[in-house]
Amino acid sequence: MKNSDVCIIELKGLTKTFDDQQVLKGIDLKIYENEFLTLLGPSGCGKTTTLRIIAGFEEPDMGEVLFNGVEISAVPPYKREVNTVFQKYALFPHLDVFDNIAFGLNLKKMPQDVIEQKVKKMLSLVGLSGYENRDVISLSGGQQQRIAIARALVNEPKVLLLDEPLGALDARLRKEMQSELKKIQQEVGITFIYVTHDQEEALSMSDTVVVMKDGEIQQIGTPIDIYNEPENRFVASFIGESNIIEGNMLDDCLVKFDGFEFECVDKGFKPNEEVEVVLRPEDIDIIAKDFKKKTKIHGKVESVVFKGVHYEIMVATENRTYKIHTTDYFAPDLEVGLSFGPEDIHVMYTMGWTA
Repeated sequence: MKNSDVCIIELKGLTKTFDDQQVLKGIDLKIYENEFLTLLGPSGCGKTTTLRIIAGFEEPDMGEVLFNGVEISAVPPYKREVNTVFQKYALFPHLDVFDNIAFGLNLKKMPQDVIEQKVKKMLSLVGLSGYENRDVISLSGGQQQRIAIARALVNEPKVLLLDEPLGALDARLRKEMQSELKKIQQEVGITFIYVTHDQEEALSMSDTVVVMKDGEIQQIGTPIDIYNEPENRFVASFIGESNIIEGNMLDDCLVKFDGFEFECVDKGFKPNEEVEVVLRPEDIDIIAKDFKKKTKIHGKVESVVFKGVHYEIMVATENRTYKIHTTDYFAPDLEVGLSFGPEDIHVMYTMGWTA
């Protein structure tokens, strides 16, 4: 977890164009010491380009990259205090595990005893002690990924950049490595900047999530803030699943949608301002008995799909179809009511973004 208020990297007004397509449109971002920060968004949103500019593999058309307050846009990659781990691990197949990890240290002509000590420390960190003499091509994908991380960390960078490093792994290994990466980051105590399009990865590992779309930052916040308080329709739709409903903010803590007034916890909107309301599927309860006395919104179960840990139930109401996630089963065609509390209603502004 981030435990410092010291800004180690600051991006100011970064723009970048490839072949007449602007992929970054003025990125402003502060990244702090010991922070696990994730750049999250769909393909083409600019997240990898941002990472490559920090690494020095690309130069911005405009803007600044500050490292500890010093502008480094013209500094070549090998002179920056950062290292990068890619989705393709780029291990050297002709070298064993030890020499792969030690490669950068040998280039620096460090004493052999120091190299041996550092490599063994890294192998212990990534859980591969005793693998020094193994052939890297004989290792599993997860093990190769750990070696790539060890090779990057052994040079003691101040920042580790990770460009979708789990993309080549199967689902089970991805989950294992998510927790391992967070553990490694906490143990080494340096800044990790992670790029992914996978919402679960971002939410499970990060201190800070930066949601990007079309070369612009949509929202910056903790995983809990990003999930529970999305700032616009794109964030609400991209992070998890949502029911998004047009409404009007009648007053502080009072919103109207689907023909009914509901208490909420949001404030600061203009009277009768047009808004959009987010209701997460897991925050809606289905009531089958005496629902007309207990709830305002009624409907009929349209479909039921078993998802393993929950049922995904679609309920058709007079105004729309709601998606609900619940561990309880409700039969198709059953008439039901939908219930939710003030804290389950999240109100968003409607202007300044597109779906």
